[in-house]
Amino acid sequence: MCGIVGAINKRIDQKKAIDAMGHRGPDEQNGYSFENVDFFHLRLSIVDLHGGKQPMHLHDRYSIIFNGEIYNHLDLRKQFSLEAQSTSDTETLLLLYEKLGVDCFQHIDGMFALAILDKQERTILLARDRAGKKPLYIYQKDGMIFFASELNCIKSQLPVTLNTTYFNSYLRVGSFYGGNTPYQEVRELGAGSIMYIDCNSLTTKEEKWWDIADYYAKPNSDDEATTLATLDKYLHGAVKRRLLSSDLEVGCFLSGGIDSGLVTAVASEYTQNLKTFTVSFQGEFNEAPLAKEVADKYNTDHTEISIGFDALKQDLPNIIANYGEPFFDSSAVPSYYVSKEAKKYVTVILNGDGADELFGGYRRYVPFAKYDFFKSPGVLQHSANAMLSMMPLPGNKKSKYNYLHRMMGFASKKGLELYLSAGVDIFEGYEKNLLNNEADPGLLAMRREFEKVANSNISGLSKIMQLDFTVNLFSDLLVKMDIANMAHSLEGRSPFLCKEMLEYAPGMADKFKINGSTTKYALRELSKKYLPENLQQQPKRGFEIPLKQWVNTELKEMVGDYLLSQNALSKQFINGKFLADLVNDNVQVPAEKRAKMLWTLMSMEIWNKEVYTKNVVAQ
Repeated sequence: MCGIVGAINKRIDQKKAIDAMGHRGPDEQNGYSFENVDFFHLRLSIVDLHGGKQPMHLHDRYSIIFNGEIYNHLDLRKQFSLEAQSTSDTETLLLLYEKLGVDCFQHIDGMFALAILDKQERTILLARDRAGKKPLYIYQKDGMIFFASELNCIKSQLPVTLNTTYFNSYLRVGSFYGGNTPYQEVRELGAGSIMYIDCNSLTTKEEKWWDIADYYAKPNSDDEATTLATLDKYLHGAVKRRLLSSDLEVGCFLSGGIDSGLVTAVASEYTQNLKTFTVSFQGEFNEAPLAKEVADKYNTDHTEISIGFDALKQDLPNIIANYGEPFFDSSAVPSYYVSKEAKKYVTVILNGDGADELFGGYRRYVPFAKYDFFKSPGVLQHSANAMLSMMPLPGNKKSKYNYLHRMMGFASKKGLELYLSAGVDIFEGYEKNLLNNEADPGLLAMRREFEKVANSNISGLSKIMQLDFTVNLFSDLLVKMDIANMAHSLEGRSPFLCKEMLEYAPGMADKFKINGSTTKYALRELSKKYLPENLQQQPKRGFEIPLKQWVNTELKEMVGDYLLSQNALSKQFINGKFLADLVNDNVQVPAEKRAKMLWTLMSMEIWNKEVYTKNVVAQ
């Protein structure tokens, strides 16, 4: 796990790069220049601690900077008869690219963002892994291209301009959709994508080398026994590779849920005295007793970490600023603290990321397994809208009534609004208070992508899960954990996002994802083989923070100061009276939803103050 920086027609300011993202690579920093190309690499040493130095070169033709891990790289050496001089996965990757070109990515199980310079062809290839676990941002303007692992690194070196056209989509989606960023000059390379850059003309060409839609379009007919056996085999392979492809000790996050429990159970087969970590938050549901049952069953070296939010007001600006862009997901806060504590014990940690999106872990999926709301007739929308108008606002987000209220909410909508209501649900129902909402090209791009999926020949459940993978997982959840982990030089590895799972799970029958009202059915059935009985039916719990309490008590003054200030960025995108009423709690909106709206806006204001308007690089 590392940080990479590259430039064409510009020299990298290495000191600024280290200042901006030295946390991604504290162990070693090295640069390389060739003609008008500059590479810089910041290394967190995990594989081949002494022989994996980057930038790495092959013959006199190729040079690479690489952020990530290739877990099956030793198998690939055998499969393709690659003769390496080190045990580094970077060398394996470079040798495989020399042999197969871009087809090499199809054989890789790993997470990566990379740049390969071909000195003979005078080209650079940029590439990202299937899910987009490792980030890569690209600046292009005035005869120059600059790319880096973090937006803050680009911001530290080059003048950037606010791109106001994408902020309404941020308020609706909670993130910048697809390749969009808050800056006019910067875009993000997509998941499963490659980009070719001509170092002379600076022409670029981006294309997908992998797309999860291809696998949703190819359902398999495996029965339950075959499906469970296949998942068991793939999980063992993924966990084993992620444990053994490290020269440092690897630990596991262990909650009271089935995803991390399965990873821990399998990992304990391949390592003795596995370090596991459970986190408890003050005043929240305590999963520690459930996690301890798994730890005791597998005799792990278990640590319970108690996290408090006493320093939240002081830490919050830094936590948000780490993302380099407005970031609405409030669970970034506990993720930051958890990573900070885990780093005291290990440098590499296994997690359960991706299991919910691939296997059906969210309650909102249940109605979509019974009915394709994306192709619902108008009568359903009118009926749901009529019922919704008579229903009081919910007070408890965990209640059955709240679930029913939300279901009526998205059933009353159509198009993109249906998906957003069923998912992040930030300003849905209150869009009229957003200024120039429909002029946002980010929303227009989302509508095109939504319509493509909504009109496809897959089931309603597959549609919402595919959208969640490409929108929610890519733009929110993976970003959240990458930044939270790497802020503390901690590498997170996700067995459920292995090559085999990504290419098998989409084609599984719907009934193995949602069965009746049971979410994540196949994994729950598999858990019967490994986990204590009372864990097998535990509901999904993320980092459940007291957001409503925060905005009404500890952070109330902070929210008002940011959102009602004279220079508030929010005033460009939201009706002033509605904003004031929202802050002062004078608007009819469910309490939990109001808290989410305020948090989304405050995150934007913190970013504006702590990142965009701070240390501006001169034009």
